[in-house]
Amino acid sequence: MLKRFFSYYKPYKGMFMLDMLASLFIALIGMCYPVLTNTILDDIVPNELMLIDEKIKFIIIFGACLLACYFIRMLLRYFVQYYGHVIGVKMQADMRRDMFNKLQKLPFSYYDEHETGKIMSRMTNDLMEVSELAHHGPENLFICGISVILSVTYLFFINWIFTLVILACVPFLIIITIGLRKKMRNAFAETRKSVAEINASLESSITGIRVTKAFTNSERELDKFEKGNSNYVKFRSVAYKAMGQFHSSTTFITDLFNVAILIAGGILVALGDMTVGSYVTFVVSINLFINPLTTLINFVEQYQNGVTGFKRFVEIMDTDEELEDKEAINVDKLEGRIEFKDVSFDYDTTKGVLSNVSFDVKKGKTIALVGPSGGGKTTICHLIPNFYKISSGNIYIDEYDINKLSFKSLRGNIGIVQQDVFLFNGTIKENILYGRLDATDEEIIDAARRANIHDYILTLEDGYDTQIGERGVKLSGGQKQRLSIARVFLKNPSILILDEATSALDNATEIMIQSALDELCKGRTTIVVAHRLSTIKNADEIFVVQNGKIVEHGSHCKLLEFDGEYKKLYDAQFNR
Repeated sequence: MLKRFFSYYKPYKGMFMLDMLASLFIALIGMCYPVLTNTILDDIVPNELMLIDEKIKFIIIFGACLLACYFIRMLLRYFVQYYGHVIGVKMQADMRRDMFNKLQKLPFSYYDEHETGKIMSRMTNDLMEVSELAHHGPENLFICGISVILSVTYLFFINWIFTLVILACVPFLIIITIGLRKKMRNAFAETRKSVAEINASLESSITGIRVTKAFTNSERELDKFEKGNSNYVKFRSVAYKAMGQFHSSTTFITDLFNVAILIAGGILVALGDMTVGSYVTFVVSINLFINPLTTLINFVEQYQNGVTGFKRFVEIMDTDEELEDKEAINVDKLEGRIEFKDVSFDYDTTKGVLSNVSFDVKKGKTIALVGPSGGGKTTICHLIPNFYKISSGNIYIDEYDINKLSFKSLRGNIGIVQQDVFLFNGTIKENILYGRLDATDEEIIDAARRANIHDYILTLEDGYDTQIGERGVKLSGGQKQRLSIARVFLKNPSILILDEATSALDNATEIMIQSALDELCKGRTTIVVAHRLSTIKNADEIFVVQNGKIVEHGSHCKLLEFDGEYKKLYDAQFNR
């Protein structure tokens, strides 16, 4: 996993190397203060051969040099803070781009099982933590690592016995760090999950706010949110408890350093084995050892956050993509003949959704799928564009097995109009243009006219540039449906799938929409899913789908004469 993480540094390796070089000089400059302090206290001040004025001159020169070093260190720290964070943000953007591209390639089944809010949490919160790790991780490890090595080396140079006494405390620090690290990692992993739960709940509640208000169920939504919020507090509290134990224990160990310095240093000075100047220098230098060591200890929390976030990122990146046959061919225009041969299909959690379904639809013909809810009608529609992989059997379009067609060729020749229309937050023009991104303004207007929405658009102040709001909230159900129809007109597919396209509309709106759909169906192979049997009387053939099987098929008149399941549905709907 580390190899994958460091691969994101590759585009910025030049700036990263400069960042590390600046960090090296920051660590080296940090050693100037104890070195100069030792020189002044042990070499200049006690030197009886030097005059007072000469001593003061050297002290001032050393002070000026130290000031210059600190000024340079200030500039270096600015460089590291600014450009280091920029590298982290750019890496975050690269990961987010890779994740977004990955999400575009995942199958429908992935979105059946994962909530939008949780996916968004991984793309935002988790990657923010990864970005912080990308910047502070190498910087902290490099600066602090160099500082610890240099300070320990210099401490040995001052007094090796004293240094060994101090280093004797380090194993206790390492043992506590390792012991509490796993607990912190698990606690922060649970916290991540709870944040994702809150985001998922928020996304659902905010998207459905109008339904909530209509049913006056604000208290219900608050209860649902509070449950996730309480879990967040619970898991965060556990994480903070682990973090508190970690920091309090490690801080106690670092405090032991001061005790050791006081006792051991005092004894060595009293015995004459160390000068006062060396002792003062040691006290100053020990901070160069303890401070970076403490920084490394505190870095464990950020490391846990970043690693947890990157693991969740990798989980998505390692999810199996929607696989396209390596030998899949591109076909510019399909004629539109559809054939199902003994097709069976199971969802991961539901078996027997479709069982040995077979039918043949000639080019330009219209068939209708009717039957009780849950019978498999919509599943048939989802299998034609290859949104799900069938369990057995074959589906052909123009003699091509759909698995041998590229997704772009197959789906580019299929237009879908559903009951639940999804419109993007943008303008009317942008939503129609989604049908074919290279369309001209004239083609967009023509598609709108054919969908019976052009005249309405002209009544709007901004016309085709009118913002429709999130999911088209500013439009009525019929207007949204007509926009989706215009989008399909612009796409101009060979095959058309109408999945309950008018079932949610009132009668007057349905008549208007139906006329647009009739225009849309001309010259195309059309599959209609409908509960209102009055809308499919003129279909060339009607298939009754029940419990995953086609139990009857024929024209409207023949099925009524047959006196089977279709007639039962028809009589029940028209109270006969």
